[in-house]
Amino acid sequence: MLDIGEKAPKLKGKLQDGSAIKLADFVGKPFVIYFYPKDATPGCTLEAQGFRDAYAKFRKKGCAIIGVSRDSEASHAKFSDKHELPFPLVADTDETWCRAFDVIGEKVLYGKAHVGVIRSTFLFGADGRLVEAWRNVRVPGHVEKVLERLTRQ
Repeated sequence: MLDIGEKAPKLKGKLQDGSAIKLADFVGKPFVIYFYPKDATPGCTLEAQGFRDAYAKFRKKGCAIIGVSRDSEASHAKFSDKHELPFPLVADTDETWCRAFDVIGEKVLYGKAHVGVIRSTFLFGADGRLVEAWRNVRVPGHVEKVLERLTRQ
């Protein structure tokens, strides 16, 4: 598990358009990485729309946003296009990113326990060090909390 002040892990991945991404490329400006369980589900859609709607405010602070789930590139492309998401989505089909951030765990949905992605968000400073982490995120009001914390850094 990443602690406040630790550097972002060195990760690579594929985006919804098939292009490559390296987390190291984001160092030099603040960035947000948010992990969500599944494309096109109600809570995940609301969260993505929240980051989309606040995107200009994040960009004004020089902050990049990266979404991550275990869905495929094709699923991400459809989700991103449908909701006009202006930020990249990492297709973490092998769970490399999820495991590096320790966001895979037991969850209960409709009374049944299963292992899945625990909705989490991480804010990194321009130096690539973790500023704040939110785990077990509740979607309503979350994007505003992240933006407010970005403003205070």
